[in-house]
Parts: sequence; C-alpha cells; structure tokens
Amino acid sequence: MNPLAYSKQTILLIVANRQVAVHQQAPLFIQTLKSAEMIPARVIAEKNIKSVAVNGSLTIEVNDVSIKDNGINGVPTNIITGFLGVGKTTFILNLLKQKPQAERWAILVNEFGEVGVDGSLMEGNHSENQGVFIREVPGGCMCCAAGLPMQIALNQLLSKAKPDRLLIEPTGLGHPKEILEVLSAKHYQSVLSIQQCITLVDARKLSDTRYTQHDTFNQQIAMADIIVGHKADLYGTTEEQTLANYVGHKRDQAIPIIFTEQGKIDVKILDGKSSVVTKLQHHNHNHTSDLPPKRNDNTIPAKGYLKVENSGEGYYSIGWRFSPDKIFCRADLIAWLKTLSVERAKGVFITSEGVWGYNLTADTLTEIALDDCVESRIEIITQGENKISESDLLSCLVDTHSSKNG
Repeated sequence: MNPLAYSKQTILLIVANRQVAVHQQAPLFIQTLKSAEMIPARVIAEKNIKSVAVNGSLTIEVNDVSIKDNGINGVPTNIITGFLGVGKTTFILNLLKQKPQAERWAILVNEFGEVGVDGSLMEGNHSENQGVFIREVPGGCMCCAAGLPMQIALNQLLSKAKPDRLLIEPTGLGHPKEILEVLSAKHYQSVLSIQQCITLVDARKLSDTRYTQHDTFNQQIAMADIIVGHKADLYGTTEEQTLANYVGHKRDQAIPIIFTEQGKIDVKILDGKSSVVTKLQHHNHNHTSDLPPKRNDNTIPAKGYLKVENSGEGYYSIGWRFSPDKIFCRADLIAWLKTLSVERAKGVFITSEGVWGYNLTADTLTEIALDDCVESRIEIITQGENKISESDLLSCLVDTHSSKNG
C-alpha cells in the first residue's frame, strides 16, 4: 500500500539530519502533517519529499530546503537561562524596554509546564505592532524529541518575525547545552549568529544542595558566557563572593559576573559572539521522546476550565486554563496565591478589575497590569507531588465569590 495514502494520525516525529521518521501507532496521511505543524518549515510541499520507505515505521527523506531560503541570515541570537524562579522573564521584559524602536525582536519561550504563561505575560506588555514576536514551547525541555518541538516553533517564529534579534528563554529545568547544539546545527549556521549566552543565578541558592547537586543548574553555569547574579538586593554580606567562588570552581576560565536586581541590565550585554559554541555530543537525559501534545491549543471543555499536569527532573507542574468568560476576583486571587508554598507560580487572569499578571517565587509575589490576554491561565511548579487545591482556585471566580456572599 502506498504510505502516502494512509489515514491521519501520528504519535512521534524525530528529525535527524534530513530525515523525518514517523513511528506509527496508527496510520497517517502525509499531506496532513504540515497543517498539523508537525514537520519543520523546510518540508513545505510534497514535492520536497525525496523518498518514502516503510520498515516498521514510515521514513520520509526530504530535499534540503531550509529557512535560509527565506532571506533570513545571521540573526543575532541569545540564550537567557537560569533555574526556576531566578527571574528570567523579568530580565527579558527589561531588555524589551530597551529594544530599538525600528528593530523586530523574536522571543522563543520554553516552559516546563503544559500551560504556557510566560508568553502571555510578555504579550500583555509588548505586541507584534511594537516589533515583538513571541512563540511558546510548553510541556518540558524543548530540545527533546531530537529537537523537533524547538525546530518547529523556531522555524515558524523566524519565518513570521524576520527578526533583527532572537532571544531564547529555556525552562529553568531545560538543558542549555543541548539547545545550543540544536542552534549550531548545519541548517542554522547561516541563519543564526549565536551571541552572548547569559545565565541568571540567585547566589542565595548556593547553600541549597537541591540546586548545587542538580545537573541542569550546573550545566547552566557551564555554558554561560556571562553570569548575572540576580536578586542581588536580597543578598547578605557573603553571597556575591560565594557565587564568584562557585563559578571559579566550575569553570576553567574566568567569565564576567554581573550583579543586579529586578532585571535591571544594559541591553549591550547581549552583544558579542559566544565563546561557548562548540561541538557538543547529543544528550541523553531522562525524558520520554514522545512529541508532547499541544495542550495550549486544546479546546477548553464546557465546564469552562482545563487542568493539565507534567513531571520531570524531580519537579512537578500543574496548570489550568479558563475560558474567557470566567472572571476572577482580584482580591481573592491575591489572597489565594499568598497561601501557596511552591517553587514558582505564574499566571495571567481576567478579573473584574482588569487583566493582571502574577509571578510568585519563594521571595515575593509580584503583580503587573496587562493590556489584554486571550484567557486566564496559571502554571504552578513544585518539588514533590502536587497538592494544590483546585477548589480553592475555583473559589476565586466572581460567580463563586458572589454566591458565597449571597
């Protein structure tokens, strides 16, 4: 049977060199894959399919068509990484305030949880009309599944934005070396120019073995061109030196360490070629290789909300999305968030007092006014099994709040 005549459905795609292997747990129809956004942008037409073979799985070899054919060349690209709760989004928001007005910037955001929130927080302050283009890759480390989720999102973002600069924010539990490896692949070498890789570190965490013994935390330091000691306003008298000693111990060569708070940094920190772009071996860490479902695009059921969960690297996430007609009581939300003892929580909410974004860490709860959002959503990350009460969150809805007082 001609494999191109199979009916639609695929579970996993793996991109390796110029091949796309589709492991079948149900038949598939190749012409539908592009519309399902499951093949990188370079596979733009059936004529680009070079050969098809069936041997346990369906393998499709494609002609070498890449985004460089779209006139996108040498885009300055920065990876901005750091562990959970260190303030990466705040840092990027401050960089966006310094974006030259005439430039177009693209932001690729990766989140550990299945419900993307960072993109909504950024979009609430910056729009495409202002030259800021944002794309999310939720659901874990975007370099997994042979880099497929990242490549799809990156290709689509570059094609749409045609940016003057690209910022990539991996999840705090992501693997920056492997992301760098994907970005350094042959078909991106003329498209991207890898600039300074910046790692944010909260020096107070160096006394906590949950951080210093975590492979990802140490990998983030190992791949940095610049270390930013963030939240420095909260340090004691010894933390700055402790961070300098730790970095000196982990790195063979000295690298710059800058201390700041609340994301305050000069945009010039982004400039300059990266010195850490080297040939890296493919990684092997404990994730399933299945391509994650796009939970951000799932239809919200009739009850008005959708809950999703994820786990990996010793952490757990739980998130909710709410239909736009669900309105929250702002005061109740703040009171509820203050009761949480979690690694990190981020949310955007439509309330009776407007649209608000929230960022909860071990230190503080911050609230920012947003211009708009498509729907309310929240993502919570914990170390240990999720024990977040859904009923407590639902009690913050205005209709529930009114019935309690009625």
